[in-house]
Parts: sequence; C-alpha cells; structure tokens
Amino acid sequence: MKKITFSVIEGRSGGYLALLGILGAFILGALGATYYMEHNGHHVTGMNNQIVWGTPHVFAVFLIVAASGALNVASISSVFNKTAYKPLARLSGLLSLALLTGGLLVLVLDLGRPDRLIVAMTYYNFKSIFAWNIILYNGFFVIVGVYLWMMMERRMNKYTHAAGVTAFVWRLVLTTGTGSIFGFLVARQAYDAALMAPMFIVMSFSYGLAIFLLVTMAAYKWTDRPFGDALFSRLKNLLGVFVAGVLYFVMVFHLTNLYATEHHGVEAFLLRDGAIYTQLFWIGQVLLGSLLPLLLFYHPTWGKSRTLVGLGALLVVIGGLIQMYVIIIGGQAYPLEMFPGKEVSSSFSDGVINSYAPSLPEVVLGMGGIAIALIIVVLAVKVLGFLPNSLADEDVDPHHKAS
Repeated sequence: MKKITFSVIEGRSGGYLALLGILGAFILGALGATYYMEHNGHHVTGMNNQIVWGTPHVFAVFLIVAASGALNVASISSVFNKTAYKPLARLSGLLSLALLTGGLLVLVLDLGRPDRLIVAMTYYNFKSIFAWNIILYNGFFVIVGVYLWMMMERRMNKYTHAAGVTAFVWRLVLTTGTGSIFGFLVARQAYDAALMAPMFIVMSFSYGLAIFLLVTMAAYKWTDRPFGDALFSRLKNLLGVFVAGVLYFVMVFHLTNLYATEHHGVEAFLLRDGAIYTQLFWIGQVLLGSLLPLLLFYHPTWGKSRTLVGLGALLVVIGGLIQMYVIIIGGQAYPLEMFPGKEVSSSFSDGVINSYAPSLPEVVLGMGGIAIALIIVVLAVKVLGFLPNSLADEDVDPHHKAS
C-alpha cells in the first residue's frame, strides 16, 4: 500500500459553481420556509395538537442518525486498524459533522422559538432524555473535531487510535440517546420498546454509509480521481450487511410487538390498516429501501455496475427517510391508549386516528438541512485536504497484486 497524499479541489469549474448555486437555492428556500412558518404560525403546516413532530423532525432525526453512521469508515480505520479504509477516514469525519449540523439546524428552526435553545443549553433537566442528547450532540462536535485534527496533523497521528476509540464509543452512546427518545415514550404504543436504541444504531450504520458512498462516488467522478474496485466493493458489501441488519431489527421489533397483546392494535394499524403508513412501510421501507438495494448490491451482474450500486445507495437513503416518517408520524397518528381495554371518544378527537399531511414549507425546510450538510462538505474539500488524490487499487488495497 502506497503512501496516501491528499489535496484540495480547485473549485473553479462551472459544475462546481452550479452545485453551490443549487445547494444555496435550497438553503435560501429553507430560510424562507422558516420565516413563513414563524410569521404565520404553525397552523400553516400539517402539524396539529395530536401530531406535534412533523416532516422537519423526520429529516432532522434522519440526518442526526446518519451523522453517526457516516463515521463508519473512520472508525473501521482507526479502531479496527483496517488500512484499506484509512484514506477515506478524513472525509468520513467531515461528513459526520456536516450531517449533524444540518440535522440540528432543521430541529432548531422548527422549534417555533429557536431562542429557547439557550434555555435548554443552560438549564438541564437530567430526567429528560432531550437534555442528555444536547450534551451528546455538543460532545460529538468536540470529539470528532479533535479526531479530525489528530488525523490531519502529522505530529498528532500517534493519538489517532485513542481519538478514534473515543469517537466510536461516543457515537454509539449518541445514537442510543436518539433512539431512546422514542424508546422512553411509554405513552406511545408505537414507540415504547427497549429495542429502539440498538435498532437506531444499526439504522445509523446503514444510512450514514449509504450517504458516504454516494458522496465519495460523486466526488471522485466529478474531480476525475481514480476510485478502484477493491475499496468500492468493500464499501458496497458492508452497506449491504447494514441494510440486512436494519431489516432484521425491524422484523424482530414487529414480531415482538405482535407477541404482546397490548401492541396488537398499533401493529394492525402500521402493518395492515394504516392506509398511507402501511403502504409506506411495505412498499417504501421494506421493498424499495431494503430488498431492492440488497438485490442490486449482491446480484452477480448488477452488483458490478456502479450506476446500479449508486441507485441502491440512494434507495437506502430514501427508504431511511420513509422509515423515519413511519416511526415518527405513524407513531403519533395512532391514538394514545388513555384507558387500555376501553373505547374512548370525545370532542378532542380522542380514540381516533390522527390526520397529517406534510406541507410544502415543512418539506423545503427538511431539504434545506440536507443542502446545508452537503454544502459544508463541498466547501471544506476546496479549503482542506480531505480527498486522497487516488483510491486506485494499487494505491489503497493492501492485497493488490500488480499484473
């Protein structure tokens, strides 16, 4: 394996400037959507008294979870000493910080009173899982930032392993905290489960690596840098394992709920009678977001096509957003079980399925979060050396044999 050299990109081409313009337009749209919702009130969104976490929360939680998974490559390199992944460790750390920034900005802009975040940061209620997560998010920025410094500063390289282990442990705790937000909500039949925490960890592995693979493929194609088959195949196969892992956890989660009589109602709603939520689960999450990508990754012919593998990674991302929608929105749509075993009805819509339809401002705000994450990466690779000059097999594959 040759010594890896890093360099910045020129960033002067028409394509680069066009990319900045497109991402900037999405960000401006998100700011406009935020102003519209704050000026007119949240009644212009699809949210209501029953469904208080809307589409922006779907994007925000997805990005936060994916941020942890985007650190996969760096962790494999530093913690498990897999040298083949080392050239992309810097980009892995950068993308994880960018995704977390995008997710948190969407969350803050959707609070209704973003300035209230100061209260959350200065007064902690340690009985609240949300307070724990603020500490975890801030810690993630610091730890991964230091981790990147250790990787990029030659005289600090000897501390990379220790920093990598710390970042690896912290990201697992962070994703556990995010999953526990739902696992600790015992009032919601669709959430109340200890399995939520480990399931979110596996989901982060899948979503983060899918985004990382797409970003890497785009960066190396657009900058005309070689990206060898050996590392590409490793990333593709690893992503397939994570996608299968998510599918397994989803199956166990629902089978466990089906075994418990108290969850029969919500399971029937999500898996059979939930209309749009049932369709999104089976068609969007399971078929398009899991089974089809697995077929594309592991098919003996299709798995060799970078276009089809890229399509599979994109489907994983779309399926992840759909999964978050089903978990967050579908979980709130099912009525609260105020009196188990009894039928409840009132003028306040108790006991009925809650309705929700995403509004355009909500979707634009969520897309703005993705644009913020991507524009951070696009600008960073122009300023600092995050991209190796070559990922050709002879440069990065320790088992490569010259022909």
